[in-house]
Formats: sequence, C-alpha cells, structure tokens
Amino acid sequence: MPPASIAENAAVLLRDLPSGVTLVAAAKTRTPQEVSAALDSGITDVGHNYVQEAAAMIPAVARATRWHLIGHLQRNKARKAAELFDMVETIDSERIAAALSRHCEDLGKVMPVLIEVNSSREPRKAGVLPDRVFDLARAIAPLPGIRLQGLMTMGPFSGDPEDARPYFRTTRETFDRIRGADVPGVSMRHLSMGMSHSYRVAIEEGATIVRIGTKLFGPRIG
Repeated sequence: MPPASIAENAAVLLRDLPSGVTLVAAAKTRTPQEVSAALDSGITDVGHNYVQEAAAMIPAVARATRWHLIGHLQRNKARKAAELFDMVETIDSERIAAALSRHCEDLGKVMPVLIEVNSSREPRKAGVLPDRVFDLARAIAPLPGIRLQGLMTMGPFSGDPEDARPYFRTTRETFDRIRGADVPGVSMRHLSMGMSHSYRVAIEEGATIVRIGTKLFGPRIG
C-alpha cells in the first residue's frame, strides 16, 4: 500500500483509539517501507510474528520504536528475541520464560513480557489455558531477566467481532484475578487483545494494546 494510504489509515485508527490504548502495527509480511510509513504517521509500536523476519526488518527500518514479539516464541530463538525485542507478548511456558530471562540477564536487560492465553481453548492455538495462567504467573514472577506485565490473547481471526467477546472477557477476568492477587514481581499493566476486525470489541472488554495489520496496511499478500 502507498505510504499516503497508510498515513490516512493510521490517522483514522489513532483518532479512534481511546487514551491509554496502544496500537501495535502488525508487520507480518509487510515491507520496511510500509512499516516506516506507519511510524511516520505517529505509530510508536510494531509487532512481528517471527524472530528471523524481525531480525531482517529491524535494521532496515532503523527507527526508534518499540518492537513487540506477537508470534510464538521457540526456545531456540530466545536469545535472538532477547536481543531484538522490547516486549514479548507470547510467553506460554515456564521453560520459555526461563530461557528468555537467562538471555536477557546476559544482555543486562529486563524484558517486559505478557502471558499468551488460549482463551478459546483451541487445541491448535498457542497459549496457556485460562485456568493455568495464574500458576504460570506465579512460577515466572521471580525470574530476574523478565517482568510479567500482563496478558495477551488472539481470539477468532475472522467472523463476527461479537464472537470474540467471550474470549476477551475471559482473558480480562484472568488479568483482574492476577492483578488482585498482588503477586510479588508482577506488574499487571497491559492487556493485549483484538486485531483489525475485533479491536473495538477488545477495547470494550478492557484491552490496552490492540494489534492491527490489515486496517493499517491493507490486505495481506502471501
């Protein structure tokens, strides 16, 4: 999509978002030029699904922005993720969290992370089942190289946005439970929910981060 069209889309989206909600530009399959156009338009955060593709894009964009990992993190990519990203939204096991923490310690940084919740309980989706999130939060809270700051969920990829509401609500209720427990080392600030077709419903259900690709960049190719 031409930069002018991305700028127009960004302006509409940023006007639409309430104060306190961050738009993360979902950059899967996008070019550095498209991402740069989004950043020129006032967007401050970019999300990528794949560590390897982000490793190529980040130096090509070469801009001051916050990079989020919004795709599944494999343990053998934890070191590279620690180097590249400013937030990892997809922690789904103690093993992955420990690996990321160790590599962040080596780099002298503390990485903000979110636990990914499989709120729809779909076998093929990544994430932790809602009834196991609290135990994982307590398990990873002491890790020195990361800081748990909230939860993330995917929800349905398409269809009626209202179909996503129960999953967003479940994730928010889990978020509230952890925040209310005042777990040492945990600072529940972020609730990452909603994509291009469902972000308005997600915001109604408490999202503070929305991950938007199509409504910003246009239909994805490939």
